[in-house]
Amino acid sequence: MANELATTGVKGLSTFLNQDTVKAKFAEILGSKANGFIASVLSAVNQNDLLKNADQTSIYMSALMAASLDLPINSNLGHAFIIPFNTKQKDGSYIQKAQFQISAKGFKQLAIRSGQFKYISDAVVYEGQLISENPLIGFEFDWNNKISDKVIGYVSYFKLLNGFESTYYMTSEEINKHGKKYSKTFGHQYGLWQTDRDKMALKTVAKLNLSKNAPLSIDMQRATVADQSVINDSETLDVEYIDNKPDVIDVEEIAEEKEYQRITDHISNAKTKAELKQVEQFLVDEIHKTQYQDKLKTLKK
Repeated sequence: MANELATTGVKGLSTFLNQDTVKAKFAEILGSKANGFIASVLSAVNQNDLLKNADQTSIYMSALMAASLDLPINSNLGHAFIIPFNTKQKDGSYIQKAQFQISAKGFKQLAIRSGQFKYISDAVVYEGQLISENPLIGFEFDWNNKISDKVIGYVSYFKLLNGFESTYYMTSEEINKHGKKYSKTFGHQYGLWQTDRDKMALKTVAKLNLSKNAPLSIDMQRATVADQSVINDSETLDVEYIDNKPDVIDVEEIAEEKEYQRITDHISNAKTKAELKQVEQFLVDEIHKTQYQDKLKTLKK
């Protein structure tokens, strides 16, 4: 599609997005909301001079990803954004490409839709509010004990309906190291880390807490991979990271870790030999095999 319409600017993008095939694709995803969504994308582009001349296909693919996740492109709602990024080409020239970004609010919205969360929140932590930090049992905060406006960290918290809780805390120093590592624009005068540091930091702790510790819905998996990328194909999740490669969670690795833990828990909690043997066919790890045999010896029936 990128070669069909060479015109740039909002007018060119409007023509691009209002092609029958493009409108049909949005309608397939959003139904009656498609026209309104396209209008919101055009409005976002119209408000950003760099996006006006960005590669049309990259804008379209970012918009498609937002549509597939049902996250509006609307700065007032603040769920997802299309961000222009100056990208170096193979011939040494530069072109503006659109990068898809999700806010902390957007990630929380996806988590809530899964129906597994009772509470989910994040907060800026000021001097005096962190009471204790224990690597084994977690953190203790007193939100009424703020003694200055100095920000010392950021925290994300969630509780699932099954009772599982997770708190993810990063100090301001850790946030700075993270920003420097994963964003080329960190520290730049007009970069998001400079103009909206708290928002970027809260997104960081929310994304890491959810992606590392929460059950990952299909939408959450897609969002984690697509966030901070130029999307070449929103269906196959063919993406490229033109900023420094972000801390994209390895979905397969997480699945393996959770499966490993499930087997460990099953062996530990088994009350009969018959119940224990349900997991026998999945024993490929030597540690699990040893745990299995030790548990088997303790069971009478």
